[in-house]
Amino acid sequence: MTGNEPTNSDPGERPAVTGEHPSVTGERADWLAALAKQRHLLRFTTRDLADDGARLRTTASELCLGGLIKHVTEVERAWGHFILNGPSAMPDFTAMTDADWARRAEGFRLLPGETLAGALADYAEAASRTDELVAGVPDLDVSWPLPKSPWSEPGARWSVRRVLMHIVSETAQHAGHADIIRESLDGAKSMG
Repeated sequence: MTGNEPTNSDPGERPAVTGEHPSVTGERADWLAALAKQRHLLRFTTRDLADDGARLRTTASELCLGGLIKHVTEVERAWGHFILNGPSAMPDFTAMTDADWARRAEGFRLLPGETLAGALADYAEAASRTDELVAGVPDLDVSWPLPKSPWSEPGARWSVRRVLMHIVSETAQHAGHADIIRESLDGAKSMG
């Protein structure tokens, strides 16, 4: 064993998505509700915006609303792949070049030729896949070692449940960023 195998009742079994499932209840329903709430708050910050508005930086940060939508889409996709395939689904962040980091930074911007509508559609598709994964993965306790990165504790493992916690918290954090960016843009608020 390399240490990169999933940990569950059958160490050689990958956490497959069942595809069909009864109504989601209990803990899984709670995860889906938490994700839905944070996704809504993030998407709501883009209401009535044209592409140019979604590209604007309104704070000292490099962040813009369209870029935040793109980033959270990539977060859901990447961590969904991690749930199914472990650390091999993600890059070795410790080996990334300057060019790799520059490409990653583009994920925080709505680039020329990209549209807010397109970014939101991609986000909806990624969210749907995550929801299917939450509903269908057989065991929320399956864990994988984290990919190599400067911000990961060496040797740490995350369960499916811990990954879901991360997706919810990442979405909530960026929904807050988006609210500040939108209020700085034109005074619109998500709440209050």
